[in-house]
Amino acid sequence: MHFEPGHIYHIFNQGNNRQMIFYKKENYLYFLRKVHDHIKPFSDILAWCLMPNHFHLMVFVRDTTRQTTLSRQASLKDENVSKQFTKSIAIMLSSYTRAINKQQNSSGSLFRPKTKAICLTRIDKISKAWYVSNGVTMINADTPEKQYPNVCFNYILFNPVKSGIVKRNEDWEYGSFPDTIGLRDGKLISKKRIGELGLEVIAEP
Repeated sequence: MHFEPGHIYHIFNQGNNRQMIFYKKENYLYFLRKVHDHIKPFSDILAWCLMPNHFHLMVFVRDTTRQTTLSRQASLKDENVSKQFTKSIAIMLSSYTRAINKQQNSSGSLFRPKTKAICLTRIDKISKAWYVSNGVTMINADTPEKQYPNVCFNYILFNPVKSGIVKRNEDWEYGSFPDTIGLRDGKLISKKRIGELGLEVIAEP
């Protein structure tokens, strides 16, 4: 993974062989604490959704450095944001894996080997965003660097309904949709950054 400050990224991974990664409410809450400790120091979180066998995070990487508490090696404080952030994500997933393996009396990899981090604001590295409206495939060609993040933003927010887990998106408590529309006062997302970036919830057709 490579991260550049000032850009938006979609970070996601899935259970190895599509296996479950969240078994009960406590697992979801534990993972969210990990997100708070390992993702927020480097980024503003724009959207998140935890599903039974995968997760999505949409973040804006800040131009910041810190002396990480994730290692005792003083040299880490000199690493750039990308290396520190990548290492922090790896530590988050490996520590969560250990906890679940202990809970389930299992061993081995919980997640797929490679966590994906797709840059949504470097349009030279992504395909133009597309969406389906009333059965017609349409492309967001006006300003792709703005449209593509908004498509991803809504994809993550509406993932529980799209996946058939719930009928109403606000009924899924393990995602940022209720916080985004003001039904819940969750502290994980940055509403200020969401507004600055012009991200909007688009009602399903």
